[in-house]
Amino acid sequence: MPVRGKRYQEATKTIDKAREYEPAEAIAALKEAASAKFDETVEVAVRLGVDPRHGDQMVRGTTSLPHGTGKVRRVAVFAKGEKAQQAEEAGADVVGAEDLVQKIESGWRDFDILVATPDMMSMVGKLGRTLGPRMPNPKAGTVTMDVDRVVRDIKSASRVEYRVDKAGIIHMPIGKVSFSAEQLTENLTVLISALLKARPAAAKGRYLRKITVSSTMGPGIDIDVQKAQAMAER
Repeated sequence: MPVRGKRYQEATKTIDKAREYEPAEAIAALKEAASAKFDETVEVAVRLGVDPRHGDQMVRGTTSLPHGTGKVRRVAVFAKGEKAQQAEEAGADVVGAEDLVQKIESGWRDFDILVATPDMMSMVGKLGRTLGPRMPNPKAGTVTMDVDRVVRDIKSASRVEYRVDKAGIIHMPIGKVSFSAEQLTENLTVLISALLKARPAAAKGRYLRKITVSSTMGPGIDIDVQKAQAMAER
């Protein structure tokens, strides 16, 4: 067992680990327990009833959180001509074509997200082995002709990508502790709604298995799954 600090242990005393909280109640408890000297990130972990080893049960996609995540991300865009100009005007940090491919091949990694227009993918494809999951991907919405909108969404931190891990869990930031409880609850609701819509047809039985929220330095707080689902389906 890892040794927890005094701050974490004090925060744990305010949380009832034997119960599942209503979504808004969990967010309020999280904010009350947070005591770090920096603005902690609020993260949700959702265990899904899927087996990611099977391609038809992979859950991956994007959604736009109404209040963003509070995190500023660097965006690089593969585009030419008018689309390159649109990306620059939308706030992309780096825009290029062959030159950007060469830059990444040489080891440059000063970006958080890559976006590409479809016509650039034959060129960008050679980076597949180098970048792995960081490659632009149509399912993630990062291969698109609508580069200006996607770049603006990413730069405003409203657009988030979710992907189930090998254990069947989605990990996703939904804001900062400094956000209001209402903002965090709305972001959580939108994420759960997106996951429900992304349910694979091959997923059997209960889909949402467990939902836990936590801050960077705080304990996990379990949320009542049925109430969270009902909230997202309204």
